[in-house]
Amino acid sequence: MTTPVVVTDPAPGVRMITLSRPDQLNTLEAGLVSALHEELDRVAAERDVRVVVLTGAGRAFCAGLDLNGYGDPERIDEQGFTLGTLDRQREIARLVEKINALPQPVIAAVNGAAAGGGLALVCASDIRIAAEPAVFAVGFIRAGFSACDIGISWLLPRVVGAGNAHELMLTGRRFDAAEAHRLGLLTQVVPTETLLDAALAKAAEIVRNPPASVALTKQGMWMALEMPSLKTAIEFENRQQVITALTEDQPEAMRAFLGKRAPDYKHR
Repeated sequence: MTTPVVVTDPAPGVRMITLSRPDQLNTLEAGLVSALHEELDRVAAERDVRVVVLTGAGRAFCAGLDLNGYGDPERIDEQGFTLGTLDRQREIARLVEKINALPQPVIAAVNGAAAGGGLALVCASDIRIAAEPAVFAVGFIRAGFSACDIGISWLLPRVVGAGNAHELMLTGRRFDAAEAHRLGLLTQVVPTETLLDAALAKAAEIVRNPPASVALTKQGMWMALEMPSLKTAIEFENRQQVITALTEDQPEAMRAFLGKRAPDYKHR
């Protein structure tokens, strides 16, 4: 029996999480969602993991919810259809919250189709790189549901702008990697065979920075999207600057930069 999530460490400080239901286009069902929750909880507590790369096995990144069945009949039996379905919805949505809350940056290496819940996982990531054949779609609305699902109504407008997000959400249409790059959803589009190399190269750039500085930057850049004013953001940033200045890694970063050598961080 194969595991629905495969975990590897392809480089020092880098954890790769691969959604692995390739025959089902890595669609979301109870086993995959549970395994992904467990790994996100685990990586959040691992100080040696500096960056997470999230990708998919086979020809899809994640094609959304498994419409053949989520695989949790006991939940519906216990809670009833309405409350059981709500509990399931919350379980899936918490994946987006966990990715956003991880202290480590998440790089989405989008190898293929990312639709519905798959697109939400991409949007929740901090950096998004795709292979040239990748395609995207909000998706939910064409299956008869609201397009506002597991964080998309908050994330997508902040990534591509409200006007673009509204059009994509209301139509549910597919769009390719070139358009996703033009809209700002992606930072890079690369050939399929170089996708993971590109993601690992970006991860290596991040690993060169002090761990606490990276974690606080991730927290601050997302929180700034919710702040009401420039003054609020600056006051928050002031505190981040003082905290990082007082870490043991800050002078090491300075010495390594001036000495043109690799840093030796202690995460202290």
